[in-house]
Amino acid sequence: MTTSTMQTTIHHHLDTQGLICPEPVMMLHRVIRKADSGEVIEILATDPATTRDIPNFCRHLGHELLGQETLADNVSLDIDPDEITVAGDNETPVNSTLYRYLVKKKSA
Repeated sequence: MTTSTMQTTIHHHLDTQGLICPEPVMMLHRVIRKADSGEVIEILATDPATTRDIPNFCRHLGHELLGQETLADNVSLDIDPDEITVAGDNETPVNSTLYRYLVKKKSA
């Protein structure tokens, strides 16, 4: 499916909401391998570590980070609470921040 957003054609959508490190980056790596050179992947994430991990992923592997933005704060996490853990905390979060990234696969 191809979608045009802000004059950028998006070829792949990756929803990692509710997942924590390292899963969002591992899933991005899988999608990048299957994408053609120059294709754009949109990633939605709620893990704050992605604000560091996805730019580093792009920098180290030569992909282009076209955009990074915070879409919303206090997004309800409608997932199985057993899938989310917070270090040193016995309670799982019920709300999170939603981040959006656009990554362009490097040319071969």
